[in-house]
Amino acid sequence: MEMFSRFLLVFSLLAVFVESESTVCNNTEKGLLSRAFKSVSGFNLSWFQLSDSNCSFPSSIKEIKLPSRNLSGTVSWKYLKNMSQLQVIDLSSNSIQGQIPGGFWSIKSLKKVNLAKNRLGGSLVFETSLGNSSFSSIEELNLSTNRFTNMGKVSSLVNLRVLDLSHNNLGPLPFGFANLTRLGSLNISSCKISGSIRAISGLRSLKYLDVSNNTLNGTFPSDFPPLDGLKFLNISVNNFTGIVHPDKYNKFGKSAFFHGGSFNFTTSKTPSKTPTNPIQPHSKQTPTHNNSISKHPLFHKETTSKTKFKSKTKTLVIYVSSISGFVLVSIAAICAICMHRRRKLATRNKWAISTPIQFPFKMEKSGPFSFETESGTSWVADIKEPTSASVIMSSKPLMNLTFKDLIAATSHFGKESLLSEGRCGPLYRAVLPGDVHVVIKVLENARDIDHNEAVTIFEGLSRLKHPNLLPLCGYCIAGKEKLVLYEFIANGDLHRWLHELPTLKPNVEDWSTDTWEHNNLSGTHFSSLEEKTNWLTRHRIAVGVARGLAYLHHAGSTHGHLVSSNILLSDSLEPRVADFGLRNIGTKRENNGEDTEGCGVEFDVYCFGVVLTELVTGKPGSEETVGWIRRLVREGRGADALDSRLTLCDNSVNQMVECLRVGYLCTAELPSKRPSMQQVVGLLKDIRSGLH
Repeated sequence: MEMFSRFLLVFSLLAVFVESESTVCNNTEKGLLSRAFKSVSGFNLSWFQLSDSNCSFPSSIKEIKLPSRNLSGTVSWKYLKNMSQLQVIDLSSNSIQGQIPGGFWSIKSLKKVNLAKNRLGGSLVFETSLGNSSFSSIEELNLSTNRFTNMGKVSSLVNLRVLDLSHNNLGPLPFGFANLTRLGSLNISSCKISGSIRAISGLRSLKYLDVSNNTLNGTFPSDFPPLDGLKFLNISVNNFTGIVHPDKYNKFGKSAFFHGGSFNFTTSKTPSKTPTNPIQPHSKQTPTHNNSISKHPLFHKETTSKTKFKSKTKTLVIYVSSISGFVLVSIAAICAICMHRRRKLATRNKWAISTPIQFPFKMEKSGPFSFETESGTSWVADIKEPTSASVIMSSKPLMNLTFKDLIAATSHFGKESLLSEGRCGPLYRAVLPGDVHVVIKVLENARDIDHNEAVTIFEGLSRLKHPNLLPLCGYCIAGKEKLVLYEFIANGDLHRWLHELPTLKPNVEDWSTDTWEHNNLSGTHFSSLEEKTNWLTRHRIAVGVARGLAYLHHAGSTHGHLVSSNILLSDSLEPRVADFGLRNIGTKRENNGEDTEGCGVEFDVYCFGVVLTELVTGKPGSEETVGWIRRLVREGRGADALDSRLTLCDNSVNQMVECLRVGYLCTAELPSKRPSMQQVVGLLKDIRSGLH
């Protein structure tokens, strides 16, 4: 009986121990992580290699890095708060929703937080566990491109060095910036912020400041942080006033002050003292006459005659000035109308603009060099000397060019040379020494790629040669900015050829501008009016694009974002696929070199299917258009979607419907069910065999 009692006691103690261990297990960091992401779709706990034995782990979780994982839902932040060793959180480029509780920011170990490009919203409140006696340890905070509507005090973020709140809806500036004595980078652009800029005037450690695209006010530079330590400044599109001295204008560039308010750009380092009364200085220099002399009859007579002469002269001057003024106003009005019309026409015909005027580049200062685009954004070449960045021309290896030559060839990357602003960055036209016509693309998604890796990528892309590809003919690495050069194709792109150029008869207003060269006006573009209504021409374009993509895939590369505007047309309307391999540079880097659905071979096939249906139907490629065409093909009514502008011939309707079926295969919802591009080439060639 005694033995049984002892056994029962031991069993009870064991049960209590097991229960205690179970409780501890539920409180481990793996349990906390699981609970935190319980309501997040797409989350997989196996991404974290944690041991399950005895509910123990090799080490505490220090980093949660899950960028671009297609996560959606709501994170339970309170569980992350209890993870004692957590230092880094990166959930950027997902679809995380909900609000962040104020107490979350008081995690003692937390150093870096990146929640950019999500759907987080509500108020931003920064609280600490012990009130004013405790502060946040966060050093880098990126909450850009979310839906936050306002922001509380930031005084508790005393260790902050980088703060990015851009592209939110914050309203007024928050209080407490005076405590952020270590802050070196602040970006509050495009936040719909109004009010005075003075709240951030005490940030003396700033190196980077972007407050652009708001409705802020204040006086420049007195209401701003000290400018001497700044390396980058953008205060464009605001309501500021003040004086901009040449040293600040040259240091930060024109784009920094673009539409920033009412500025006085001085021509010397000391502001000129313009008198309020222009007559006063002259009167001081005029000698004062003695009263006795002024009363003398001879003086009075002389003065009277001079007065009459001056009166007549004044009348004549007024009369001549009025006529001259009227003529000048008329000339100015005519010039304004002409310039407005020319700009309008130039916008319509971007690909056919005249050769950019090349201005000689003068070395008046060292870098960095900031350049403004038409949309108001800017990009910066962070180099001291423009000659220090070489231009490597793979097509002409003996050319000795530098970034300075690109500046001169594009008129300082001016708006008159800007062709477009695409997904990868702005695109400029340039004429290099030796009459080499090129386009220059600034790769905004490649800024974080180091120099050697960029060289490897560009050298590999320049080696891809095919009649239906437009390969890189050169590249330039200027600081973090990477620029690639292509041959200039004057005939434009497929999208413009299909949707923008006139189709049936020329429009005199559109085509009689001096921005077009005469041979273009009377030759290629007018003949294309007949070509674009020809089904054989469109089919030939489709086959050419398919061959170019098939070669890319065979060479182990992908395009990443094929659309009709990335397909250029030669004078003989031979398609040349451009921009391949650029879209997925940043994506591959984030995914350790692996292709994702957004930039892989199957995605290329889907994009080609969209372009193919665009060629057959004449409608711009979109998800709605693709869904509509797929439904018609399933219902056997593909002929209802054909472009009515196409000239029909024997059996051409059947051929076009067959091409729509190929497009249907390419746009299959499951990537595994899409054909390869080599198979697509074969299918299109089989259709073509019936065209002769």
